[in-house]
Amino acid sequence: MGIIYLMLIVSFVIAIIFLLGFFWATKNGQFDDDYAPSVRILFEDEENEISNTKTKSNGNRKV
Repeated sequence: MGIIYLMLIVSFVIAIIFLLGFFWATKNGQFDDDYAPSVRILFEDEENEISNTKTKSNGNRKV
């Protein structure tokens, strides 16, 4: 029975370490997306073409 208490304590300590590591990583911008903004300009024309075709098909009225 004593080993179960020891395993519970060790697992809680490990879980707290991982939780603190996650908070540290999010605070330091580890999960920020640096790649998508640089390629977003490549796909902007497709979105404008789609909105332009919708505008033309609706009698110059934006949807």
